Amino acid sequence: MYGYVARQPIFSADKTVYGYELLFRDGELNSFPNIDADEATSKLLMQHHLLMGVESITDNKPAFINFSADTLLHRFPTSINPASTVIEILETVPATPELLAVCESLHSQGYKLALDDHDFDPKWDQFLPYITYVKIDVLQFNILQISRYLRRIADYPLVLLAEKVETAEQFEKLKMMGFHLFQGYLFARPEMLKQKQLSSSKANLLALITEASKIELDFELLAGICQRDVGLSYKLMRFVNNSQFAARQPISSLKLAMVSMGEPELKKFIALLALANLADGVQDDRLTLALVRARFCDLLAVQKRLSSNPPSAFLTGLFSNVHEIIEQPQQFMLEQLPLQTEIKQALLAQSGLLGKILQLTLAFERGDWERTISLEQQISGIAELADVYQDAVRWADNILTQS
Repeated sequence: MYGYVARQPIFSADKTVYGYELLFRDGELNSFPNIDADEATSKLLMQHHLLMGVESITDNKPAFINFSADTLLHRFPTSINPASTVIEILETVPATPELLAVCESLHSQGYKLALDDHDFDPKWDQFLPYITYVKIDVLQFNILQISRYLRRIADYPLVLLAEKVETAEQFEKLKMMGFHLFQGYLFARPEMLKQKQLSSSKANLLALITEASKIELDFELLAGICQRDVGLSYKLMRFVNNSQFAARQPISSLKLAMVSMGEPELKKFIALLALANLADGVQDDRLTLALVRARFCDLLAVQKRLSSNPPSAFLTGLFSNVHEIIEQPQQFMLEQLPLQTEIKQALLAQSGLLGKILQLTLAFERGDWERTISLEQQISGIAELADVYQDAVRWADNILTQS
């Protein structure tokens, strides 16, 4: 399945692209789906921001995204980077004291807010101290109405954005009136983009993988991710309770079960379990390969006394082909994960000691014995590669059987 998003450029007065408004779509027809605004915003962020980042869609320019009442009141925008996103408050959102408090809070956290399709109603005046952009539909109001409103808000340092600009004459008049940004068919229509889409459960799994790669685990956050997926919670508890690292007595709390394992082993466990479930139970040779590589690299690192927290060699092997499983460019995938620099360098350039271990793993897989012997001598201290690899294969098979 694929996720669809339309992006419409927003231009500066000199006709250079300033940013993009992102619009959720449910197919290639480039039309808004028959769903409510909350669902549209949630799907847009889940399918595009959480997977690859809106920055990759907007060429690192600001992304203007519509937020409805519920998504604002539940502080959903705080899950995204304030440096890359402009929060557009839809004209249908009630101007309540609760919303005002949210806007004040978001503004204090560095988020930039925009009033979308602004209707000039005085009820919004109290929001203006927290607003950066005012978007005005220039087909909805005549020049006199717009001029009167601009005089009324002249004391606020607002960026004026003209929507639905369709003619060169409109563009010139609006520039003279003080508009800074412009959007409309005169410049460009929304452009359709599509990318591989993850289900919400797979997005949760990737979130777990991300957390497992951090130096310090946030157990509360891990528990929160699991709570969004009952099936995942059950599998994690079952695995942890059956693990040699878990306490011998029955464990009633997922958080306590995780703590009992110890962070290094828990990180390996979370990453491999999440990856093992990305294929939705369908056997995938790429998945098996990722697990074998993870265990093989980890065992080699143990022989070299390189065990660490996070388990760098394990994660290097595990992430060596995850980008193929989720069908995303490797560099884009790695940009979204807080992996150590050494791991990223090993994956992208096969550099450093981790890179050498990965090279040895790949050479052994291919049966390139001349290269294998050369790398083994460079690393030194590695013994009985065939036995180690068979151990890794048995381990991976066991993991896939349990998951």
